[in-house]
Amino acid sequence: MAENNRKEQERAELHRVIWNIANDLRGSVDGWDFKQYVLGMLFYRYISENLSEFIERNEREAGNAAFRYSELPDTDAENARSELVDTKGFFILPSELFCSVLKRAEKDENLNMTLERAFSNIEASAKGTESENDFKGLFDDLDVNSNKLGGTVAQRNGRLVNLMNGVAEMKLNERYGDNTIDAFGDAYEFLMGMYAGSAGKSGGEYYTPQEVSELLTRITLVGKTEVNKVYDPACGSGSLLLKFAKILGKDNVRRGFFGQEINITTYNLCRINMFLHDIGYDKFDVAHGDTLTEPMHWDDEPFEAIVSNPPYSIRWKGDSDPLLINDPRFSPAGVLAPKSKADLAFVMHCLSWLSTNGTAAIVEFPGVLYRKGAEQKIRKYLVDNNFIDCIIQLPENLFYGTTIATCIIVLRKSKSENSTLFIDASEEFVKITNSNKLTDKNISRILEAYKERMSEDHFSRLVPNEEISSKEYSLSVNQYVEKEDTREEIDIVKLNAEIREIVARENVLREEIEKIIADIEGDRNDG
Repeated sequence: MAENNRKEQERAELHRVIWNIANDLRGSVDGWDFKQYVLGMLFYRYISENLSEFIERNEREAGNAAFRYSELPDTDAENARSELVDTKGFFILPSELFCSVLKRAEKDENLNMTLERAFSNIEASAKGTESENDFKGLFDDLDVNSNKLGGTVAQRNGRLVNLMNGVAEMKLNERYGDNTIDAFGDAYEFLMGMYAGSAGKSGGEYYTPQEVSELLTRITLVGKTEVNKVYDPACGSGSLLLKFAKILGKDNVRRGFFGQEINITTYNLCRINMFLHDIGYDKFDVAHGDTLTEPMHWDDEPFEAIVSNPPYSIRWKGDSDPLLINDPRFSPAGVLAPKSKADLAFVMHCLSWLSTNGTAAIVEFPGVLYRKGAEQKIRKYLVDNNFIDCIIQLPENLFYGTTIATCIIVLRKSKSENSTLFIDASEEFVKITNSNKLTDKNISRILEAYKERMSEDHFSRLVPNEEISSKEYSLSVNQYVEKEDTREEIDIVKLNAEIREIVARENVLREEIEKIIADIEGDRNDG
């Protein structure tokens, strides 16, 4: 209990510092952009300390306990560049470490140039190596020369000093290797949650709420203590992928973490997030591009676990590109998802890249469950081939930027029964301020229903696929799980008695009013 309290106090202090940094930047850097500066500087500190600790630990083991990498001349450090790049994937000169630049920051009139050079050199250190793609462009969104930081160089540098001091104040390096990685990861997640909550739709594009990530991940892990590799075709900032590391331990994702992201800023955030959660460059492969038309991991599929919260109802090429209808990911259904709604294109992509023993859990808007046309034909293909394992109706107002109730489509290729489980979890939430949240209890109930595949009145039902076919392949949960009638039972006898009493009172009032009117008219006549 004391240990938990200590951790909560440390976490609260960490969040306080982050909030103060954000407030300092908020006046000049508006909206969603200013998180880039906090995360970018946090990443710079992380890799600086990660490299220094690695080198110093080796020196301590060799008997040189007093060695400090930051104090080593750059020329001497160069001797270890090649070996360090092979091991860590990058190299930083002692003079360009976060702590070294911070020490000189307040007196450095060219701090913006110093930082720009350090960032450029870090990225260049990986050029031509296996880690090049993991570091290329990582600092692009941390623009130290942006007018958003101030109209003059002095103003920009003043804010950069404050930013560095704030990041340095974060208590992240105590007992390095024990709680540091969690602290860096927690700092990242707090920032993403904080900004997603205040940034509306744009924030939601970057971040899936942690409890939803937890549910999706645990669904794909039912019956498993390890997986070969995990994949997210629209990985955003990587929170879904990293849930596997948190739940299983990163070493139990044997061949690593794979994802693709179309937005360049979010792509950079995802790679930073991997490093901040201590996922080595050789254990993740995150690509930039359009997954539907330019998938980057053909050589890596199939995947044992796939999770995704793809963008809702975006436009894509669809049948305007004749090559897509012959694409092996989409061709089995005989039809492409509508050009105006790519939702089921992501589902077909996930199914194609899913291993025979794997599970995919995908968040979707409910329209894909009942719309007609091409989407109905795709659902027919999925149901007739017994690929739909479960449909889960989630509560409304769970996600940043939308109040609409979403659903989860669970896919499997190796099912023992020709039926589909439907779970109505629309009431499984607690209200937190203006939004809803899944609790551990809610998640456990949903998972238990998924594992047991049992029918429970008003909550879950295992439906034969023939019944789904008879309902024109609608997958709406409310078609199969009846809502509980919470209306009070009406006592007709009691209601009739109350009505008779009301009518009687009305008659008495009417008679009294008529008497008053008669008296008034009598007085008037007498006058």
